[in-house]
Amino acid sequence: MIIVTLYVKKNHAASEQVEQDLKSLGSMYPHQLAVIDVEAAPELSAAFSEHVPVAQIGPYKLQAPITRQELQVALGAASDRSDHLTRVGDEKHAKRVERGRTISGSDRFSWWFSRWYMVVIAFILILYVGLPFLAPVLSRAGATGAANVIYKVYSPLCHQLPFRSWFLYGSQPYYPRELAGIQGVASYEEITGSQVLNLTEERKFTGREEQGFGAEAIGYKVALCQRDVAIYGAMALFALIFIASGRKIKPLRWYFWLLFGLIPIGIDGFSQLPSLIAQLPDWMLIRESTPVLRTITGALFGITTSWYLFPMIEESMRETRKMLAGKFAVVSQIQQAS
Repeated sequence: MIIVTLYVKKNHAASEQVEQDLKSLGSMYPHQLAVIDVEAAPELSAAFSEHVPVAQIGPYKLQAPITRQELQVALGAASDRSDHLTRVGDEKHAKRVERGRTISGSDRFSWWFSRWYMVVIAFILILYVGLPFLAPVLSRAGATGAANVIYKVYSPLCHQLPFRSWFLYGSQPYYPRELAGIQGVASYEEITGSQVLNLTEERKFTGREEQGFGAEAIGYKVALCQRDVAIYGAMALFALIFIASGRKIKPLRWYFWLLFGLIPIGIDGFSQLPSLIAQLPDWMLIRESTPVLRTITGALFGITTSWYLFPMIEESMRETRKMLAGKFAVVSQIQQAS
């Protein structure tokens, strides 16, 4: 027997008429009727309120205005289809019918996740950008073993070059290369005494004593580079803003993401790559970005990427909530009727 779901409003003449028509057609086309008040759930109200009555008859969907003849045609087609699939022993059809009559654990998890996914995302982002700051805190406290675990965990995820990273507990928050041209701060070459980069060795530098500079003077490196801190910090901030807005912020246009997010970080990031190569021709432009530029371009990328992605994810989750809210209501009525 097919299931017919009718989405209605209370005291709505058209909804009442379609419900009466479906009941009168029950003897000709046997079906189980589940009448759902769309105003009982926000997800259903947002999806169906302006279109009621809406009838879901097997795979066929009708919305106002719905005539008795349209109901009869849809019921006949859905019944014939169901009977045929049952006769041929279609296992997929049988499983779909069974799923439509029961609430599974995955349904409950999907319902929970579709409502709380942004809190999960925000928590993960805050944790991801917060743990790297714990590494220098632990180093300062003498828990170097625990700090090294964090450095090693994040090592495959970030280059961790010290001259492109933040430092805590030192005389400066950063130690740029001389190539960056930042006046009034000690450069990375000064604190290490090295003029030739060995990237493998530089990544290992976390603030230990180097050529007369005590660890207290230099400080300890954050386990994420300046740009990554800005990217994921901005994403975490936007996630909180998105949650506070009730997930109602509209998605950013793709060309704004390209113009303000991707292009600036691409130019700033790729233009400094040649500076890591030992020998280059004299005519090639060699530059090193600054902490300010890395932070600005990283934050722009993080905000625009979140603004582009999170609202689109919400659209998908909204569809999931609508589908599950309808299913929960239908199953509840079927179980009560039986």
